[in-house]
Amino acid sequence: MIRLEGERPEDMWEIEALLDTAFGVGRLALASYNLRHDVSPIRELAFVARDESGQLVGAIRFWPILIGISRQPALLLGPVAVHPTRQGEGIGSMLIRCSLAKAADLGWKLVLLVGDASYYSRFGFSRTSHTIFPQPVDPARVLYLALVPEAASMLDGEVIRHPGFSSDSTDGD
Repeated sequence: MIRLEGERPEDMWEIEALLDTAFGVGRLALASYNLRHDVSPIRELAFVARDESGQLVGAIRFWPILIGISRQPALLLGPVAVHPTRQGEGIGSMLIRCSLAKAADLGWKLVLLVGDASYYSRFGFSRTSHTIFPQPVDPARVLYLALVPEAASMLDGEVIRHPGFSSDSTDGD
């Protein structure tokens, strides 16, 4: 049985090892990592999945971003990782569904990610052509999910890092 729990500071080394295993050390060069540099993840949306023996088998994080000239706050989902030996068991889906529900409960309106549309569409994500994501990134892999109907109107413009975000407060209101 898999249990989800909030990420704790002492989980950091296990999470980094999982991310290296799942994505390789080259992951740090991806455009989405530039949006995370010097910004804290949203603590309330950082979850780990542990198996019955307590082994970390999955993790998910969200980061604050700003979109467009009006600097609308939104979330950047990722990374979400499941250990390769546990993929196909629904752990990633569990992490995504749980964290998206929590994000909505916290008042966040919009989520972006860079990923495979065929996978993330099952959670309601769609492609956006109005959002300018930092390069290099394939624009067809920039996806969004509006957690409230009016949030899709926030998609116009450039995505930038959210400077000075404190994970002690929700900036999604």
